[in-house]
Amino acid sequence: MQVNIDGRGIEVDNDGYLVDLNQWDNEVARELAEQENISLTPAHWEIINLLRDFYREFEMSPAMRALVKYTEKKLGSEKGKSIYLLQLFPPSPAKIASKIAGLPRPTNCL
Repeated sequence: MQVNIDGRGIEVDNDGYLVDLNQWDNEVARELAEQENISLTPAHWEIINLLRDFYREFEMSPAMRALVKYTEKKLGSEKGKSIYLLQLFPPSPAKIASKIAGLPRPTNCL
């Protein structure tokens, strides 16, 4: 399926995840977030960039537990909590944030 973002045809799967991760940019992220009824703030971007770092390091999208632990390690204990991530990316932070970050669906998320 193709969506039009900023005049470009961006290929997404049936769940809205990018087919070609190289098509991701900030404008794509904003559009994917809008489809999830999320208006991106600096706090959202911090997690999106963190997820992209995680993906570069481990070549996979993190499940929730790994996301929480990695966030705590990189950003501190206040942000490394499920409730913090849930407030930013409801109802499933690992899935929704990965989608907005242009990454594949975490493998063990339904």
